[in-house]
Amino acid sequence: MKSIFVTFGILIFCSGFGASRLEAAEQAQPNILIIFVDDMGYGDLGCYGSSTQETPVLDQLAEQGTRFTSFYAQTVCGPSRSALLTGRYPIRSKGWGMPAEELTFAELIKRSGYQTACIGKWDVSNRKPIVPRMPNAQGFDYYYGTLGANDNGRVVFHENNEEVGMTEDMASLSRLYTDKAIEYLREKRQPEKPFVLYVAHTMMHTIIDASEPYLGTTEGGLYGDAVRELDAETGRLLETLDALELSGDTLVIFTSDNGPWNQLKYTSKKKGHPPGAIFWGSSGPLRNGKGSCYEAGYRVPGIVRWPGNVPSGRTSDAVIATIDFLPTFARLCGFEVPEDRVIDGQDQTDLLLGKRDSGRADFYFDRAGVRSGQWKYLKADAHFHKYAVEDDRPVEEELYDLESDLGESRNLAKVHPEKVAEMRRLMRAIEEAR
Repeated sequence: MKSIFVTFGILIFCSGFGASRLEAAEQAQPNILIIFVDDMGYGDLGCYGSSTQETPVLDQLAEQGTRFTSFYAQTVCGPSRSALLTGRYPIRSKGWGMPAEELTFAELIKRSGYQTACIGKWDVSNRKPIVPRMPNAQGFDYYYGTLGANDNGRVVFHENNEEVGMTEDMASLSRLYTDKAIEYLREKRQPEKPFVLYVAHTMMHTIIDASEPYLGTTEGGLYGDAVRELDAETGRLLETLDALELSGDTLVIFTSDNGPWNQLKYTSKKKGHPPGAIFWGSSGPLRNGKGSCYEAGYRVPGIVRWPGNVPSGRTSDAVIATIDFLPTFARLCGFEVPEDRVIDGQDQTDLLLGKRDSGRADFYFDRAGVRSGQWKYLKADAHFHKYAVEDDRPVEEELYDLESDLGESRNLAKVHPEKVAEMRRLMRAIEEAR
């Protein structure tokens, strides 16, 4: 099997992974539950430092597993989903326009005898019912959800490939998706086979809302109420795993697709936002938010639990990303990583299982820059989505030492020109890999 290396000694991509099957079947195939929330900020959970959001379920999940503090997704919705599904950066997996030819972890894991289900927001078929690019054609046996976002306060549901209704009640979505996930676990799955259940929530995207039992119950305003409801609904889903005696055999992954949509220039124009208010989540110590190539756009909460396998009560600052799950699943579940395309993800099995403390050596920020170790580089014309553009940002190269400057406030590019040149070469190598 073939690996791709760059000349300055850093492993960038592995499209082979010789240990794609867990050695000597030392570990039984786990079930996998991915809970992928929308637009939740790095500082939105109690276990990540929030003093306003009430998240007892997710705080407990972190205590039962490992909480990652350098966990990366992508900076916006569609690209984040294509990256998670394919293990490939959006420059290759194409985000909202993900081609039917892309291979998802769902397609690959079925070769190992898994059953697969997707509940919630899809968002990689250009928000249209293009059947070859919908979940059933991309490896999921069962699908219920919406093909796009809720920017207009309305969503249309599909069950498998059929349209089955719509709603303007955004407050109903967290419970609805949880109900559907529970229904799958109780009624639709085959108990004798392992499963992958991918639950992609609409909250906290755009037109947020919370249902009556949660409205006005937190110090975080409507946003805090919606977070509290999502936390409680996550609790219902985890309790179902307990009731069905599945918790011990299930790898649970909780994360967000990107950072919070917290820019004032945008929120002041959106329906449901009081004038001048920013209530779309917290970036914590990080700079900016969704759509930005600064840390708050990409770095998100990341919690992993698998009782008896993933260490409990652990906090890790190792760099790990959603693109790493496909090759990690390959090793844990027993399928081969594709060799006919660049796979940007890296097998993080040993990191998850506590056998290794280190994670990725580097991470690429889409059309913007790259991280290597403690250093982060952004090119002068780094790509920002327009609502995330900082109007006073100088158009110049940026270099930050994330160990001493997590908030990216001190540009060291002129102090370390040799590091800038090295990072520029690393970024080019990633973009040009074939």
